[in-house]
Parts: sequence; C-alpha cells; structure tokens
Amino acid sequence: MSGGSPFAQLSAGVRFGWALPAARALCDPAGALVIVDVLSFTTSVTIAVSRGTTVYPHRWPDPGVEAFAASRDAAWAVRRDQVSAAHPWSLSPAHLLCAPAPGRLVLPSPNGSAIAAAATAGHILAGCLRNATAVARWLSGHGFGHPGRPAVIIAAGERWPTGELRPALEDLLGAGAIIAALSLHDALSPEAAAAGAAWQHQRQDIADVIHRCSSGQELTAAGHAPDIDIAAQHDTQEPVPILVA
Repeated sequence: MSGGSPFAQLSAGVRFGWALPAARALCDPAGALVIVDVLSFTTSVTIAVSRGTTVYPHRWPDPGVEAFAASRDAAWAVRRDQVSAAHPWSLSPAHLLCAPAPGRLVLPSPNGSAIAAAATAGHILAGCLRNATAVARWLSGHGFGHPGRPAVIIAAGERWPTGELRPALEDLLGAGAIIAALSLHDALSPEAAAAGAAWQHQRQDIADVIHRCSSGQELTAAGHAPDIDIAAQHDTQEPVPILVA
C-alpha cells in the first residue's frame, strides 16, 4: 500500500474501527459506513424503523434536542429514567417495543447517534446483532466490500465517566457479526478480521456474554436487563435502516 494515511486501511474492502475518529479516517465517499451501537442506539433504530418510525440521529447531551425535534414535527427520546406517559420513548429497546410508534422520532445518544449525526459517508447504515446478516446482505447486494467501494464497520463504543472512549465488547461482537456474514475473507483488513474472529468465538453464548460484559452489568444494575435480552437476539430482524440526508 502506498499513499494515504497508514490508519485508513486503504487496501481492504472491509474495514473496522472505533467511534467517530475512525469513521472519519476510514470512510470513503464511494463506500458505505455501518454504525454499530448494540446497547442501544442502532438496536433501537432497527426496532423503531421496523414499526414505521422515521428516526433522526442527534448528539447528546445537547440542549437543542427539543427544538431540533419541533422543527421536524418529531417526538424525542428522553433518558431511560425520565420516561413518562407524555414521553414514553428512550434509548431503551424495551421501551420502544412497548410505546406507541411515532411517525418521527429524534433519538439522541453520545455514541452511535452522535456518530450518525456527524458522519459524511455516501451511505450510512445502522447495524446491530438483530439485523447483522440483513446488513451484510444489503452491502453485498449493492456492491460494497472492495477497496473501490469499501464497507466500513464502526463500533461506536461507550464512554468512561471522564469522557474518553471505552471500547465496548458488545459493539465489537455486533460489528464482527456483520463482518463474518459478509463472507469476504480476502477483503478484510486485519482489524476487520479480528472483529469477525471475536464474533465466531463468542457467538454460541452471545446473550450470556453480553449480560456479563461491562456494559451489560451496567444496564442490569440500572434495572434495564430486558434491553440486553432484546439487543442480544441475533438475526431476528430484516430492516436495514439507512440515513437519508
């Protein structure tokens, strides 16, 4: 490989990285960018879209969320602990399955949604465990997965209390599930191959793994274990949410 950044994985058709800096470093105007935020943005987007809702990404925290939603005649999601009869929508997949499905919903988050709101790739998709094979099928069917039209898989990750990126196992495995389903072994960057191998190693016990990982324990301690059960379901949905400018 010659030219370009050594971090851009330019010789690979399937690329993998973490969070917004990687999305910017690895993206290609001719490629597709798949954001994976298993707990919970992209899982929630997949559920909402399957119920007929148009989802708008937005960074969080941001005091402008309500005004952004109002300008689009949309409802907006609140924190899990702030849901009410007036605002029954949050990042919780369990809440979104039970709440009325609005026509439009602003779904802010500090990770997956913030990446989606800032990303500039040609095609931006929401991927998770629930639609992993459907996303891979869409990418293959639209000719993505070679250096001229790369498939860039981004694990959103979480945040430490001090704000730095915390690589999150559930997002590594969600990204790996999509990468493995692409079946493009010769096209994978070493980073993408490692993510795919992690999925293959853990896939038989995926629900247990996500319950026991750091993010799963955090959600369980907060009383949201049902969100993990929903997010850990592999290939239970077909919708492939695509960001429309």
